[in-house]
Amino acid sequence: MTANTQYCEGWVMPFKRKSRGRAKGAKGKEPMVQCDNCGAYVPRSKIQRITKRVSLVSKDLAKELKQQGAYLAENVITKNLCISCAIHYGILKVRAREERKVTP
Repeated sequence: MTANTQYCEGWVMPFKRKSRGRAKGAKGKEPMVQCDNCGAYVPRSKIQRITKRVSLVSKDLAKELKQQGAYLAENVITKNLCISCAIHYGILKVRAREERKVTP
């Protein structure tokens, strides 16, 4: 059989990627994480984690306070997104057809 097939109860089921889109390797099971946008449960190695710093004050006020030498605290917001939500929000781009998969 070819390298991109998987046996399942007597019949062969093809799959697209050798890693099946995950980064865990041969480590067994890993915890499921909920997507912060749509609520889907996704394996931890498959999520897209986005970290964003958010200021607690408006930009105009922050500019004035920085000129006076004040320290401004920022909140760090971390989001876990599934692949479809990451593509929808433009965090991941759909690759060109030539770049998607190398076929022998």
